[in-house]
Amino acid sequence: MHERTQEESMNLEKARKDLAALQRKMSAYNHAQEIIYFDGATTAPKGTAENRAVSMSVLSEESYKLCTCRETVDLLEYLDSRKDELSEKEQRMVYLLLKDIRSTAKIPRDEYVAYQDLLVTAEDVWHTAKEKNDFAMFEPYLKQVFDTNIKFAGYIAPEMDPYDYWLNEYEEGLDKKTCDEFFEALRSRLVPLIKKIGEVTAKSCSGEGPEAAQTGKLPDKSILFGNFPVEKQRILSERIMDIEGLDKNHIGLAETEHPFTTSIGSHHDVRITTHYYEDNAVSSMYSVIHEGGHALYDAGSAEDLAYTVLDGGISMGIHESQSRFYENIIGRSKAFCKCILPVFKELFPEQFENVSAEDFYKAVNAVEPSLIRTEADEVTYSLHILIRYELEKRVMAGELSVHDLPAEWNRLYKEYLGVDVPDDKRGVLQDTHWSGGAIGYFPSYALGSAYGAQFLRRMGKDAIDVEKNAEIGDFSKINKWLGEQIWPHGELYTPRQLLDRVLGEAFDPNVYLDYLEAKCRDIYGI
Repeated sequence: MHERTQEESMNLEKARKDLAALQRKMSAYNHAQEIIYFDGATTAPKGTAENRAVSMSVLSEESYKLCTCRETVDLLEYLDSRKDELSEKEQRMVYLLLKDIRSTAKIPRDEYVAYQDLLVTAEDVWHTAKEKNDFAMFEPYLKQVFDTNIKFAGYIAPEMDPYDYWLNEYEEGLDKKTCDEFFEALRSRLVPLIKKIGEVTAKSCSGEGPEAAQTGKLPDKSILFGNFPVEKQRILSERIMDIEGLDKNHIGLAETEHPFTTSIGSHHDVRITTHYYEDNAVSSMYSVIHEGGHALYDAGSAEDLAYTVLDGGISMGIHESQSRFYENIIGRSKAFCKCILPVFKELFPEQFENVSAEDFYKAVNAVEPSLIRTEADEVTYSLHILIRYELEKRVMAGELSVHDLPAEWNRLYKEYLGVDVPDDKRGVLQDTHWSGGAIGYFPSYALGSAYGAQFLRRMGKDAIDVEKNAEIGDFSKINKWLGEQIWPHGELYTPRQLLDRVLGEAFDPNVYLDYLEAKCRDIYGI
């Protein structure tokens, strides 16, 4: 048996301290870059993109140097050679850092820095292009984003399909084959379900169809639209944050064009954003609930993970499982609608005076093919994701040009959802993801929705009454369960390992489909 000498022990302990120092420095660079990004997406004046791009270029170059320098590589390779003497968390830190550094080092530094600069500019141009409904303005930047993602994937993993590489980066183990199978499972049951609901809705006017249609109890979304002053919606957001259990000392709320969540340096500082529409009572509420789910996950990392690469969520699929769980499984439940309706009656008495909890529940769950992904109901939502997945896949394979994206977007919306896209603002320009380089992210939304339904079933087996807790507006037991099973682990486990630990069974998208069909039976009587 090998016995460590005193000198070897001292070297290992020093290496451990150097590992902690390295990660704190990396976290500091991330802190600065995230602050710059957050500022640009929220309160920065419109003409300041160039200023941010310069700062991001400098910071990204320094970060690149730190990650790829000989000192860092030597440290990590030394620790990797002694991994049997490291803790489970230290082993995972070294593995993730080496994986990232070896990938980054394959990208020429000037191209890496130029890409960070491109993303700042692309984000700014996207905002303006969306406002002006001008895809042509954004097109050259979007083409550069796609081209760079293809090129970088070729540098890092030339043996892999470029899109497979990026899918795997957002959800380890995910590839086109797995995505195709997953989306086909959803499509095979969702398309007939949507058709059946459409038939029920069409027959309701003539008094035919199921009892729900005959008695006039189908969803009426009109109750959700009117005049809802932004200042009162801001009060609603504060109430939602309190009910959801967000710690306002560490989780802040701001306003932006396209809601998002980001951790600023560590889980001690998480920012969520929303967008208010004066004619829509629930759009912002559900974005706050959704982003709040992301924030709870990030902020729930174990304290000893702060300022390390393990801090935060393991994948975008698991991340979206948290946000979609709170937004839909809780937020659109009959129980939560009973809980939140009195707040609507207090803030908007004229509009909601005669609205019942049942009316509200059905309205926020109305199944209706629509233009905007973030406003979509649970049943049609995955078809919005499928469209984006198919477009990304074809652009990454060279089968579709960026120039032709708007026309193909519009064609697929007509084919899959039966809606006509009136303009690019409500079409191909509606999402911020591509401007930020997030190619391969979108499937995470559908995966996360399916994960969430299985988490709900697991909670039931563990005697967590989600409905009861939602109805009384006390999420503490729900948050405690998630805060023990999922949040504290950060990036310690792979997505598959985490799912296996939490679920105790294989992932099965049919659990999600069963959940959707049951809700539709309740609302539409089918």
